[in-house]
Amino acid sequence: MKKILFIIIITLSKVINAQTVSLEFMAQCRADPSVCVENVEYVKDINNLLNKYVGTWKGTFDGKNYEFNFIKKENVERGSSGIRWDRLIGRVKITDQNGIVEYDNFNKPDSEANLGDNFYKDLTVYLTIFSGAKVGCIDYGYLNLRIKPETPNNMTISFVPDNDIVKQDCTNFQTTIPTSVKINLTKQ
Repeated sequence: MKKILFIIIITLSKVINAQTVSLEFMAQCRADPSVCVENVEYVKDINNLLNKYVGTWKGTFDGKNYEFNFIKKENVERGSSGIRWDRLIGRVKITDQNGIVEYDNFNKPDSEANLGDNFYKDLTVYLTIFSGAKVGCIDYGYLNLRIKPETPNNMTISFVPDNDIVKQDCTNFQTTIPTSVKINLTKQ
């Protein structure tokens, strides 16, 4: 009986101490861990920062057409930490000048799409995890999404690979989304 009572008390303690924090707070926390709090249960988009990214965005770069679609999902478990987040889920389709599809993850389930991560400290860039066609050739990293307040229907996307270890033959390899460039997109 004492064990059951102890388990109930511990469980209630965790529930009572669980906190909901904002995306803005978590961006600050990542930049300065001294401001972090314990027992975060839910990271919520309290001020609707993600809404401006939602929708279909199109642009061209170097002879290719890029189409991105972002949806907002609320209260989604992220990893094994048990913390739930509001985040973007993104998909991309890339075609060449002749309309031939080079990459398309529009039919993938949300769990296999590009998953939103968090904002930079200054809240001007939202990071989305991206995995292209050849993960073993450094085709994995972050898409940096930026929308300036004065141009809400224009977004730039840049890809920053997160790996530097090649695990397969990558002769003549190019990342699915080019690195070190900004692709200009327009909201549709």
